[in-house]
Amino acid sequence: MVFVEVLVLVFNHWHCPLTPVAARFTTDRRDNFDIFLPEWLARCNKEMFGELYVAGVVYVAYRWLR
Repeated sequence: MVFVEVLVLVFNHWHCPLTPVAARFTTDRRDNFDIFLPEWLARCNKEMFGELYVAGVVYVAYRWLR
């Protein structure tokens, strides 16, 4: 499921396809206007959670191959 979400982001140039839907309901355009995260985390969530995901996949692959 996470891989499918990554594919959706890749095909949308790293933008969530639901952001324009949320933008219709507010004039706020801060980094966290469409996500329930603190602004500092919303600003870099793809990088942070992406690194955690990759680390998890590498760990599982290591344990599986071991």
